[in-house]
Amino acid sequence: MGEKRDRDHSRRAGSGRFYTAGVSDAETTEPETAAEKPDPHAESVLKLAAAMQRDMLIAGGAVVAVAVVTATIWQGLPGLVSALVGGIIALLSAVGTILMMRKTAYLPPSFVLVVALGGYAVKLFILFGVMFALRYVTYLHELSVGITMIAVILIAAVAEMRAFRRTKIPTIIPA
Repeated sequence: MGEKRDRDHSRRAGSGRFYTAGVSDAETTEPETAAEKPDPHAESVLKLAAAMQRDMLIAGGAVVAVAVVTATIWQGLPGLVSALVGGIIALLSAVGTILMMRKTAYLPPSFVLVVALGGYAVKLFILFGVMFALRYVTYLHELSVGITMIAVILIAAVAEMRAFRRTKIPTIIPA
């Protein structure tokens, strides 16, 4: 019977226990490790990131479409290309926030805040650098790029805030 017990070890799906044929649960229960316990903070962050991504991509995509049509009417083909470039850069910036949230979800909450604030500062410098570099691309219409980027970034922020308010996650709001 000892040989059979050694050969029939397998994990039950969704549980932290081993299933062994012919042995009671009391003999097979092992303590759960930290990796197996669900992390409520990480679950909240990932749930919020999914909601933010969905809302941000829908709202941001709509703003890019409106900006492309408007810039095309206003400036022709250079306006179309410029609005597309500005929209793509702004959407990538917003997606960067979501990626930071997903990558840091399992870290302690205080570290997530540090990464969020640091990531925001880095993102601003990158956007400033990209805008500065794009000034010298003669084919792009500066105002179309800039207005599109500002509109998409603002609408993405509003969509992310809306997703936060709609997502049912535990939140402490000091009085």
